[in-house]
Amino acid sequence: MKTYDLIVIGSGQGGSPLASKQAKGGKRVALFERKALGGTCVNTGCTPSKAFLASAHRAGRARLGAALHVHADVRVDFPAVMDRVRGLVGDWRSGVEKKLADSKVDVIMHEAAFSSPTTIEAGGESYTAPVIVINTGARPSIPSIAGLAQTPYLTSDNFFEQTTMPQRLAVIGGGYIGLELGQGMARCGVSVHIIDNDDRLLAREERDASEVLERAFLADGMTIQHDARITRVAHDGSIFTITFADGSTRTAEALLVATGRTPNIPRGSTFQLAKNGTIEIDDRFATSVPGVYAIADVAGQPQFTHVSWEDYRRIDDILAGGTRSRNDRVLGYAVFTDPQVGRVGMTLDDALAAGHDAIAVTLQLEDDARATEWAETEGFYRIVIDRKTEKILGATLVGYETGELVHVILAHMEAGSTWRVLERSVHIHPTYAEALPTLVRQLL
Repeated sequence: MKTYDLIVIGSGQGGSPLASKQAKGGKRVALFERKALGGTCVNTGCTPSKAFLASAHRAGRARLGAALHVHADVRVDFPAVMDRVRGLVGDWRSGVEKKLADSKVDVIMHEAAFSSPTTIEAGGESYTAPVIVINTGARPSIPSIAGLAQTPYLTSDNFFEQTTMPQRLAVIGGGYIGLELGQGMARCGVSVHIIDNDDRLLAREERDASEVLERAFLADGMTIQHDARITRVAHDGSIFTITFADGSTRTAEALLVATGRTPNIPRGSTFQLAKNGTIEIDDRFATSVPGVYAIADVAGQPQFTHVSWEDYRRIDDILAGGTRSRNDRVLGYAVFTDPQVGRVGMTLDDALAAGHDAIAVTLQLEDDARATEWAETEGFYRIVIDRKTEKILGATLVGYETGELVHVILAHMEAGSTWRVLERSVHIHPTYAEALPTLVRQLL
């Protein structure tokens, strides 16, 4: 039996920095990883997807220059794009490996399983520690569709292994992964068909955000099928055939399945699970087993790298006797389509459901000078305000680079300022950010 001060299971963006910092602080730390160091973000998520989209959106925006009378003949070298993506993944993974080695973390490249509530088995060895932190993330969920399992479908796990560009791509799923990668492929020159079982894309977002994205996707030449019910998927060695409940079919050279994610629960664990299958935790990340904590995706936290990173900062403070908790933050996120969706805090419906006396105001992007000058007028800015306290409760920003712009609102919310602070702010003209004070001036 090998004994440590801390065991971390999973090397994602919460587990790796936690292991490194604790080890640098003098603790004896073991980190277990069954696949590749760096977790989802480095290997199959943020790093490869955003590197891929950098090429795809550069191509798409070059073509959209026609609206400004700039005409370009755009050619995407797809194999080279994917080579660059895989190269960046390797670089980032090597960086994680170096940081762990430099901090003297014992890295065990085996799957960790619980043999008792406080004992880990891996690679034929036993390990124990008074504190165990689980950061095992999640994996793509695969729907139960007849024939699908027997086909060479793509998921976010193997999407970036592609070396040749298919002529046609079908995407099952209308969430952010399917839409980001689907639009990216369309901008590379692929004929893309989105198959969604909801009545609109990004069904968890506000309806008009979905409508903006759908118009943009149609302008990119994509096709979209809503309320779709797939009954069978077949593959003849080169072509996928997707059959729907109404008897119609769709064919494509490639199929991407993007229908959500399933938590990776360590084998042998006895934790209490939530209804969605994630590990149930309290406000300070503790599981139902004393001494065992869980962070990020596997614990039902919002599935974003920045949340995993912030979970690390909080659990590190908690282990040191601090007062941090998983809810002491303002949460924002972005969908990296083009236009982007930048979100922070509550929607109006969320705020009303939570008991706030709330109001929302909206400004269409076509009313912003910079947007008109740049011919990037698809989208809108919306902010939600508590009438009594005048504090900002949330915002939905849809448009050009709103994933950057939403941080203006996030910072106001973190500081606890009111809409009146934003209203009297003098933003530079002409910028996209100039529209934010204009937005809240509707409340005067």
